[in-house]
Amino acid sequence: MRRTAAALATVLTAGLAGGAQTAAAAEPPTCGTPADHRIAEVQGGGDASPVSGRTVRVEGVVTADFQRSDQLSGFFIQDPTPDRDPRTSDGLFVYSAQEVAEGDRVLVTGTAVEYNGLTELSPVSAVDVCGKGRVRPSLVRLPLRGGAEMERYEGMLLRFGQRLTATETYTLGRYGEVTVSAGGRLFQPTGGHGSTQAENDARRLLVDDGSNVQNPDTIPYTDPRVLRIGDSAHGLTGVLGYGFGEYRLQPTRKAHFLNTDRRPEKPRRVGGNVRVASFNTLNWFTTLNERGADTAEEQERQLTKLIAALKGLDADVVGLMEVENNGDTAVKALVDRLNQAVGAGTYTWVKHPYPGTDAIHVALIYKPGKVTPVGAARSSEDPVFDRPPLVQTFRPASGRTPFTTIVNHFKSKGCGGATGPDEDQGDGQGCYNARRVAQAKAIGAIAGESPGPLVIGDLNAYAAEDPIEVLTDAGLAGQTQRFVRPDQRYSYVFDGQSGELDHVLAGKSLSRRVTGTTIWHINSDEPVFLDYNTEFNPPEFYRPDAFRSSDHDPVLVGLRLR
Repeated sequence: MRRTAAALATVLTAGLAGGAQTAAAAEPPTCGTPADHRIAEVQGGGDASPVSGRTVRVEGVVTADFQRSDQLSGFFIQDPTPDRDPRTSDGLFVYSAQEVAEGDRVLVTGTAVEYNGLTELSPVSAVDVCGKGRVRPSLVRLPLRGGAEMERYEGMLLRFGQRLTATETYTLGRYGEVTVSAGGRLFQPTGGHGSTQAENDARRLLVDDGSNVQNPDTIPYTDPRVLRIGDSAHGLTGVLGYGFGEYRLQPTRKAHFLNTDRRPEKPRRVGGNVRVASFNTLNWFTTLNERGADTAEEQERQLTKLIAALKGLDADVVGLMEVENNGDTAVKALVDRLNQAVGAGTYTWVKHPYPGTDAIHVALIYKPGKVTPVGAARSSEDPVFDRPPLVQTFRPASGRTPFTTIVNHFKSKGCGGATGPDEDQGDGQGCYNARRVAQAKAIGAIAGESPGPLVIGDLNAYAAEDPIEVLTDAGLAGQTQRFVRPDQRYSYVFDGQSGELDHVLAGKSLSRRVTGTTIWHINSDEPVFLDYNTEFNPPEFYRPDAFRSSDHDPVLVGLRLR
């Protein structure tokens, strides 16, 4: 058991959501040999089982059978006559290969233990089947009433009658897991959507596949189509286990997800006569076995997907992040292949005057038939930048109004080497926020000296965080906030929470010329096993298309320039 004293006090007053339900109207028959403990007594009302380490004999009905070696190697039982004490669960996991079936009434003798946080019987010395029984699932809704915790349901058969939305699929291919949430997908608390971390945590639930096997032969929820974040299910039913630090629902009925987040085959129209995009390529490297592809096959698969995405964007100017910093080699390889797909000479690139010393750098490609560079490209040698920006002024081929694209990739939120003000301050903005604020101030100064500034890139800051506020205070306006619906304002998913790391901000004069902005959700909603990697990814899922070409969604903006 895992419950704090304060949470326990809450549970005492909350009552079961929906209440445990049983089929029998009268007291059901018992096995011939009496149990010496009820399941609720084994679970107890504290942080651990009050009888941990002792041999006990309990009686219950089998609610879920996961005994195969490629499953959990055990089964769940539940007391058909619950004790009605909200502090204690009436379900229990039995670690045993003794053959049973769902609906069997069993008498189990074994040692009560806490295994990785799960109360269970192990080892088991006897399992006697002594009849049949039935337990109906307890009806549960998220978030639980009164701030109650899931501990009260550990080991029990549950049914979630509400609509639950897939909000994370990162481990779907590797471990058969998907995280769902009540009230739609979860958004980052610092993304300006009005959510808090505590509210998000109360709304989420991990749905497992009844197995501890890695890279399962059959990935759940991929037939007849692959599950996307945003798809939803109703009536999820299963037993509640615990492992690897999380409560997890092990389905006893096949879960059916509706395609409520359909793939966008094309980006939404943004208008204008000049289109500018920002796209994090997720480590496009021509050097093998570095950050990007490990083999020539993977590199070809990666390049094919990146080209499909760039072709679909059809932007006149594209700022790129996470391109290998090896001179012009990586960006040239990308442009050469792109031109093979869309026509010779359609795109070229801007040479970065000061790409820095990081393994990756930002790049800028454009259509010379649509825009013309004005003056030389600029950058910054300010040591605050890990990956210096790339600044280039353009003029449309059919007009005279200049605009300046400022391509960025701010310091990440990872904590490696962080000290002092760069350490995590506990405000939800992660590590190196102070560095990103300093980078934002430097970019604001560059924008103030540039005609028609358009700041784009992966800023590694969500929309309500300090670096974005610094840029808006410098007179730059976020364009997705103007043109993209709140429920569509995300470009990245981390820990089951969607957020906007990739931004487009325009100076005041240029902002009046913006005709539209969109985020093309081709990557963040897709499971990772669709990407170019060959290790762990079943080959049948790879497609030479734009979907999961990266882990970030590209952003596209239209400009009316004359």
